[in-house]
Amino acid sequence: MLLNYAPPLDPYLHILYQDDDMLVINKPSGLLTVPGKDPKHADCAIARVNRVFPTARIVHRLDMATSGVLCLAMHKEAHRFLSIQFQDRLTNKYYIARVHGKLAQPTGSVDLPLTCDWPNRPKQMVCHESGKPSLTHFEVLAHEAAATRVKLTPITGRSHQLRVHMLSLGHVILGDRLYAKDEALAAANRLQLHAEMLQIAHPRTEEMMTFTTPAPF
Repeated sequence: MLLNYAPPLDPYLHILYQDDDMLVINKPSGLLTVPGKDPKHADCAIARVNRVFPTARIVHRLDMATSGVLCLAMHKEAHRFLSIQFQDRLTNKYYIARVHGKLAQPTGSVDLPLTCDWPNRPKQMVCHESGKPSLTHFEVLAHEAAATRVKLTPITGRSHQLRVHMLSLGHVILGDRLYAKDEALAAANRLQLHAEMLQIAHPRTEEMMTFTTPAPF
């Protein structure tokens, strides 16, 4: 359920890379990747892209509140090639996040299975009985007065994986309207999670390409 959906309009579409086979954009926080069921939620990344590139297709998704690198295919063959890389975990990517409190451990991993928290959906939760395997590596980049800047590398791609894994460490991502409370929620006016880098093989040349866009926080 999205209350008062008002995605940012400036920039309307931020293209990082484009050729005949693929398109890479910087999705802003607050914009859906694909349309919601309600007609009020029709504005989304793929709708904006299709106004300019009608044949483009979504290859993977970012949460509405998450910003950063989003890859799209320009035709059916490219879509298949790019999708397989995500499916078979052949891509490399990392996110930047600001989490609540001081994360003392400089590096580490969270290996906890995740499943949908059905009574509270779209929230996800750790569940050792029915959860799907989920693995995230983390690295502390800097300590702030009441927060920690971290680099997050998801090995799997579960829904809300980074958000729930950080929560499980006791360091929820700042500005997270689903999982943060009190100080951590009030500390930022948006989710402090950004997909900063994606490395993927080009669908025609098969050359590994790296796309980056710096975190806006």
